[in-house]
Parts: sequence; structure tokens; C-alpha cells
Amino acid sequence: MQLGLIAVGRKMPAWVQTGTQEYTKRFPKQWQFGIRELAQANSGSVAKNKSLEAEALLSAVPNKSHIVALDNRGSQWSTEQLAQQLQQWLELGKPVSFLVGGPDGLDNTVLSNANQQWCLSPLTFPHPLVRIVVCEQLYRAHSLLINHPYHRA
Repeated sequence: MQLGLIAVGRKMPAWVQTGTQEYTKRFPKQWQFGIRELAQANSGSVAKNKSLEAEALLSAVPNKSHIVALDNRGSQWSTEQLAQQLQQWLELGKPVSFLVGGPDGLDNTVLSNANQQWCLSPLTFPHPLVRIVVCEQLYRAHSLLINHPYHRA
């Protein structure tokens, strides 16, 4: 199964790479997890930036992917609900792409093309931190599915 995080923003601080690697090294090998970084648009217009980033994000999604957009208007899942989602994604038999927008969020084009929208929290997180949180939560959900003691609720 191919899982991917496609995010607007390059040149992340070292702590972001360290944090994501801490969890992705624990992922099952069959997940084929990857993070793809895209350039942040800088046209001077928020609407134009979001549109340019949407085009780049959607172009980076592998064919026939199940798209999960990370957006504050999306569904908030408990760890147990995320584990159920993960199980459903694994059963789809196709790539799953998690899309993270730039500082201004995701354009409606991305949201309308997404199969699902996931809200990590009603709080606003810095975009570099979102990468780590997504990786940790995917690992936590996986550990719950395989009865690993990592998740102790």
C-alpha cells in the first residue's frame, strides 16, 4: 500500500525531518510511505497562491489515489476512529494521499477533489508540525490495529 503526505512548503527545519522520521521508521514496510514537498506560491494574492498550490498538490497525487485533505472544516476523529479509517484505507487497495496546504490553507478545488477531509484539531498548528502529527497519529492508529502497546488510552 502506498501512503503519501503531499505538503506545501520546502526547506523545513531539521526538527521536522527528525520528528517525521521518528514515526515513519516504525511504519510497516508495505506502506511505502513518502513525503513530497511542494514550493509555496508567492504571487502576492492569497487567492492566486491557493489556486497555484492547489494545482501543484493535485498534480502530485498518484493516479487513482484516495485523497484526504487536511482542513479545519474536516472531520475530527478520535484515535479509535482514525484506526477504523486507516483500516478502511488499507482495504481500498489504492494509494492514499494526505494533502497539506500552505499558510493560507487549501483552495476549494482541492477540497472538492478530496474523498475525505480530516481536521487534526480545532487548534491551528504550524504547517511543519502538522507533518509530524500526521505521522505520529498514523503510527498510533496502526499500533491500535495490531494491538501494540504504544497506544495506552
